[in-house]
Amino acid sequence: MKLVFATHNKNKLTEIKTLLPHYIELLSLDDIGCDEDIPETADTIEGNAILKAEYVKNRYGFDCFADDTGLEVEALNGKPGVYSARYAGDDKDDRANVRKLLSELENKENRNAQFKTTIAINLNDRQNLFTGICKGEIIKEVRGKKGFGYDPVFKPNDFEKTFAEMNLSEKSEISHRGKAFRELIAYLSK
Repeated sequence: MKLVFATHNKNKLTEIKTLLPHYIELLSLDDIGCDEDIPETADTIEGNAILKAEYVKNRYGFDCFADDTGLEVEALNGKPGVYSARYAGDDKDDRANVRKLLSELENKENRNAQFKTTIAINLNDRQNLFTGICKGEIIKEVRGKKGFGYDPVFKPNDFEKTFAEMNLSEKSEISHRGKAFRELIAYLSK
């Protein structure tokens, strides 16, 4: 089965390929010749996932799934949320996003946060959504060299390591994306 993952992000693609069964051939946007940035204009994480999956299905004709992920911080009323990738500006700079987040939390006691991933899949003319959540906290300094995005400052509940200190299999076992993709894979296996 060929399935497009609506992403240009090689980190996400690598992470997801480790979770998929061998009978699914995963294609990226680059593989299907889609070099444009798909507009993410919805005001929710779910809405952006749906927009991206529909864009690929409508323009390229492939069965497709797309995800959108946001970091929701309690003390910031759920921000950066749907704007997580562009929190510090449109250039999607991970380091700048982390700096802005740490700055905004500097004098806050409550550092509770959660990562949320929603996957929208368009398969055989039907759409389904799958959501995964990982609760944790934002630590006060960057730790770890692995991962991407906010991984160096997000420490999941019941763990001492940040996501950026975990290897890929450790992270996938507990991450928001891992949870959502396990739901997707269970659905694809039916």
